[in-house]
Amino acid sequence: MFTGIIQTIGTVERITPMGEDLKLNIACAELGLQDVQTGDSIAVNGVCLTAVSVSKTHFEAHVSKETLSVTVGLDSLHAVNLEKALRLSDRLGGHLVSGHVDGVGTVVLFEQLGDCWKLDIKAPHAIAKYIAIKGSICVNGVSLTVNSINHNVFSINLIPHTLENTTLQFLKIGGLVNLEVDQIARYVERMTLWAEEND
Repeated sequence: MFTGIIQTIGTVERITPMGEDLKLNIACAELGLQDVQTGDSIAVNGVCLTAVSVSKTHFEAHVSKETLSVTVGLDSLHAVNLEKALRLSDRLGGHLVSGHVDGVGTVVLFEQLGDCWKLDIKAPHAIAKYIAIKGSICVNGVSLTVNSINHNVFSINLIPHTLENTTLQFLKIGGLVNLEVDQIARYVERMTLWAEEND
């Protein structure tokens, strides 16, 4: 589990093909890997990956063909948002994030409004029903609050701190992002369906 509070920006420095899978070598000296062991989970752009090797400044993670087929941003050399797995003693500054991407969204607006920026994202139709005004959503691993939603396009207000400390600063119109909806919405839907089926 994660919180969606990005701890640092890392860089995918090397990609090694492994059949239809990939192995990523990620530089992340500022993440603080002294408490990370082989087998631990690290969220990379919102995707929960397992560290298969760890050094002081880098870790490697294996990415399966299946993961690559439902996410973006793991198959090229670029900057990535990083967060170590949540400990039970940690503060929950964002919201509970599993690192299991629900869909890929498309940036349709990214413009400055005063000191902040407005970000509009078109979500896949299948997950739009889980996105609610003032609810939480995870975009490339970043816990954010939904300001408004119109059909399957939702708006977010980004403060300067968020832009400065995440890769969201590099977004462009037409760019793709990993989305994970709030888990509570999924449980509410399941309970509602269960009640209707068993009424």
